[in-house]
Amino acid sequence: MKKYPLFIDGKWVDSVSGKTFESINPATLEVNGVIAEGDAADIDLAVKAARKAFELGPWASMTPSERARLLYRAAQKLWENVDYLAEVESNDNGLTISETKLIAIPAAIEVLEFYAGMVTKIQGDTLSSPADRFNYTLREPVGVVGAIVPWNFPIMLTMWKLAPALAAGNTIVIKPAEQTPISVLELARLLQEAGIPDGVINVVNGYGHTAGAALASHPDVDKIAFTGSTATGRLIMQAASKHLKPISLELGGKSPNIVFDDADLDAAIRGSLFGIYFAQGQVCAAGSRLFVQDTIYDRFVDEFARKAQSIRVGHPLDPATQMGPQVSEEQLQTIERYVEIGKQEGAELITGGKRNEQCGSGFYYTPTVFANVDNHMKIAKEEIFGPVVSIIRFKDEEDAVRKANDTIYGLASGLWTTNLARAHRVARKLKAGTVYVNTFSMLDSAAPFGGVKQSGFGRELGIEAMNMYTQTKHVWVNLNESAFDWYGV
Repeated sequence: MKKYPLFIDGKWVDSVSGKTFESINPATLEVNGVIAEGDAADIDLAVKAARKAFELGPWASMTPSERARLLYRAAQKLWENVDYLAEVESNDNGLTISETKLIAIPAAIEVLEFYAGMVTKIQGDTLSSPADRFNYTLREPVGVVGAIVPWNFPIMLTMWKLAPALAAGNTIVIKPAEQTPISVLELARLLQEAGIPDGVINVVNGYGHTAGAALASHPDVDKIAFTGSTATGRLIMQAASKHLKPISLELGGKSPNIVFDDADLDAAIRGSLFGIYFAQGQVCAAGSRLFVQDTIYDRFVDEFARKAQSIRVGHPLDPATQMGPQVSEEQLQTIERYVEIGKQEGAELITGGKRNEQCGSGFYYTPTVFANVDNHMKIAKEEIFGPVVSIIRFKDEEDAVRKANDTIYGLASGLWTTNLARAHRVARKLKAGTVYVNTFSMLDSAAPFGGVKQSGFGRELGIEAMNMYTQTKHVWVNLNESAFDWYGV
């Protein structure tokens, strides 16, 4: 059984308390490894290491071009280990090997490459000022970044924070989810082998109420970046407010996916299946509220349910598997609870709605479809974070937009239509950080991603994310030697 220490200041160390916990493979219920359990004392050591690296170490004196070459070299190191990282991630959280090898891990590496190219593009401005002064701005790193990442895409969502943070010259302390600690530690190991200096990247595994809370409230952490549930996001805000540190939050969602009757029906069905069943539905932007125009509703539901029933659920390392296990027993129970609520509320369970016992002892669930769902039912309002879709009728464009926006969330949305004018018109009206047109759940390193309303604030990815990891300094240079003559001294 493999043991995984904490990674602090370039060294692999046991936790101060000596405590450990087990990481469970959700596909087999076997123990992946024994993990050092960090808490506030370990977070403090990691923050001190990150501060030293930021202020005094080789990272502080490295030129932008040197930092860019190093990050690009680190990306090449990760490309050389794609297969290994994909298998580790699949064992860690149950993503299929196709999802990790072909989507999640390559997407993470592309993010690192994107920000390696951004290092030398961070610029200030020369301001328009009177002739007696010279004003300009600098874009500087914020300092020590605390990153708290979830279990659904550990490597990719870590990279969304790590890559822009390092590109801007910051150092970082990462607190992975306790359900999926191993892949982030393996990522740190490879980045160290690529030459990232000691103390620049630190990883402290542990639980949210101990290690996570300590990181969010630490007085020497300059910024917190968090991806996770809206409920936990509120706690992060409260903790960070003690020291008025800036935060960025990418939180939950209940994303609408709208299919108009003029859509390419086959494409809409295939895209909507991906939108809800990709990664076992454990996606913050999942298209879990599927709005279908009433003129095509029955036909759509029949075809969608038939294809959902054909999804191959199985061991995530089997290349033929299309949907793996949920991440934990706790998540399975949450899904089961919502399915029972949906039936009690009067929604029609078309298919699924139970554990998949044919796959063995892992945390497997069946792709689930509810039809004739009312937009005010709990299964249509609350985030389930599993392979459960609610298919809801709408009459026309106005009705679709009204129902789609009737939510506390605003992370993503989608629409399917062949009418170009309608696509642009509806995209403007949907209240969400991302609007997909004739696709769903796509990502691009250059495209900003984030939410509105209770889906959080701040944008990850793209040039815009650099604003979260830099701060503006204004410099005023006096060119008038007699500027203070009016004091009469």
